[in-house]
Amino acid sequence: MSVFKYQKDADGIVTITMDQTGPVNAMNAEYRQAMAETLDKLEAENGLAGVILTSAKRTFFAGGDLNELVAVKRGEEARLQALVEAVKAPLRRLEKLPVPVVAAINGAAMGGGFEICLSCNHRIAWNNNSVQLGLPEVTLGLLPGGGGIVRMVNLLGLELALPYLLEGKRIAADKAFKAGLIHETVESLEELLPRARAYILANKGNQDAAVQPWDRKGHRIPGGVVNSPGMAQLIPGAAAMLAKTTRGLLPAPAKILDCAVEAANVDFETALKIETRGMVYLTLTPQAKNMITAFFFNMNKVNGGASRPKGIELQKVSKLGVLGAGMMGQGIAYVSAMAGIEVILKDISVEAAEQGKAYTEKLLAKGISNGRMDEARKAAVLGLIKATASDEDLQGCDLIIEAVFESIELKNRITAATEQYLAANGVWGSNTSSLPITRLAEASSRPENFIGIHFFSPVEKMPLVEIICGEKTSDETLARAFDYAKQIKKTPIVVNDSLGFYTSRTFGTYLDEGCRLLTEGLHPVKIDNLGKAVGMPVGPLQVHDETSLELSRKLHETWSNIGQADKWGERDAMHGVIDTLLTKHGRGGRHWGGGFYDYAEDGTRNIWPKLLDFYYRADVDLDEQDVKDRLLFRQVIETLKCLETNVLRSVADANIGSIMGIGAPVWTGGFIQFVNTYGLENFRARCAELAASYGDRFNCPAVVVEKIARCELFT
Repeated sequence: MSVFKYQKDADGIVTITMDQTGPVNAMNAEYRQAMAETLDKLEAENGLAGVILTSAKRTFFAGGDLNELVAVKRGEEARLQALVEAVKAPLRRLEKLPVPVVAAINGAAMGGGFEICLSCNHRIAWNNNSVQLGLPEVTLGLLPGGGGIVRMVNLLGLELALPYLLEGKRIAADKAFKAGLIHETVESLEELLPRARAYILANKGNQDAAVQPWDRKGHRIPGGVVNSPGMAQLIPGAAAMLAKTTRGLLPAPAKILDCAVEAANVDFETALKIETRGMVYLTLTPQAKNMITAFFFNMNKVNGGASRPKGIELQKVSKLGVLGAGMMGQGIAYVSAMAGIEVILKDISVEAAEQGKAYTEKLLAKGISNGRMDEARKAAVLGLIKATASDEDLQGCDLIIEAVFESIELKNRITAATEQYLAANGVWGSNTSSLPITRLAEASSRPENFIGIHFFSPVEKMPLVEIICGEKTSDETLARAFDYAKQIKKTPIVVNDSLGFYTSRTFGTYLDEGCRLLTEGLHPVKIDNLGKAVGMPVGPLQVHDETSLELSRKLHETWSNIGQADKWGERDAMHGVIDTLLTKHGRGGRHWGGGFYDYAEDGTRNIWPKLLDFYYRADVDLDEQDVKDRLLFRQVIETLKCLETNVLRSVADANIGSIMGIGAPVWTGGFIQFVNTYGLENFRARCAELAASYGDRFNCPAVVVEKIARCELFT
């Protein structure tokens, strides 16, 4: 029996219900066979009045088979092209049927799923939050290869289609209707199939209802073709925008733009062939393989709970204590209240706590102004946050998170004073970016219930939470911290205790290498530009200003006090620069009035002139590729060290943590996935070159050598 259920009623309407093996419908071999067989049957039908395409799954259709795509290797272009055409050709046959074909969209239709919908003459969607439509292939380094580019351009025109194609925009059903992507919405699932049948019956004998707009005689692309006056500025402007945003590191947006422009320039069938060639090219790029690995396979592992202890019941936090209403504490309070959690926001005074609560009010007011929030919801969220200076208000909290300054003594005092108010078996979390959890847990009467919960700033925008297990942290505590992170809609990675854990420790190598390049005489603007050229969001000197040289100084002082500063002896360059800028000249970073840069009131910045006097040497001309590799490889090597010393528990956590917490270039797929596609042998050789020229910090970690000996990749 086919996985596509085929039902023809007395009116000649055939309903095709897609129900593939597994939890979702996907464009795999099973789909290709089922779709081909279904079209053979439809094309042979007598008395056919129309076709309804729907799904038996909660998701209408999930998209392409990424396992199949990442497995294709160089030299297999012909096989890959055949796979793409095996998806594309049936969709063309579907829209060439002599009767109306209606997509009854009962769930999310992303990527290939939405391409199926675009191949239907009429599209009706359930108006529900679960229904999201779009072509997100660009976020995986690919393009919509089932005709998505060509049909979108022909449907909307080049200008309106590009945001969906280049940004991978996901859109709800009601907005899709307003944008012209679908034709109708229904308010309940029960209405969906009857409405589809009604449309077919109302158009019985209407030949136009069975012909796609682009197949009608005299069809004109909305907005005009490439050589029309309106396109004269659009195309060069779009190309310039892509060059600026991708820095030439991501081939998918550029290839999508090329295919979209061609779709507005050549006939429909030729445009489909051009799109196929683009899909074949992108699928074989290392960037696509990296991005698919990270954003699909690794992300699914992380969010699916691969790092969560098994066999422990899912739990939710109902009452949360947040100690410290500063920048981090107020953000934690906001995201928790938005998730429906009662929050006790405590500071040394009610006024300070109220100021922290006011941050939530400010964000909610902004939500109202842009239409994402209403007054009732705002009042409900604010009502969940109690600002207080009283320890007693913490009584009965399932979870308490302290978010005070990075001082072991201060954190220990707070733990000793307030841990007693936790509910039975409640969990204590420390929001620290670098202090050892095992050391902090010494102040706890229940170290097995003590864990690190490292948020990133700003909390409401940053999607990652780094959960750190101390030596005595129990599996139950880890599971509860993991569940809390998911409850507030964050992506949790799990690491073991170490100085700086994973993200802060690795990020610190980027700052240090920037300082080393500075002390070697390279111009500071060039250092930052080459950091961005490799794909980091911000250059190492600029981001050090943002995170604060003063914070780096305090952390080094704290590590020295606990006798662990010597573990990072190779970072002496950074501490020397901090001593010059901060200790001698009072430049602690942007928040402190300036650091490497001076900052004007209008937000512009310029290099602090004395920085050039201290460090810049006009005769220094380091190889640019060496500079870029130094800035990237330092972080990759540190990540590998974290993996081989069991600070990192999994490759997936490493890759997702590096992208979402450190800002690893998305084209790498994360710092460990980068090694896979760079080639382990090539990586070892490049490390040897860098080490010979610039020092032992670039020595290849032993874990890479071990993988090479076993002919394995990092998985």
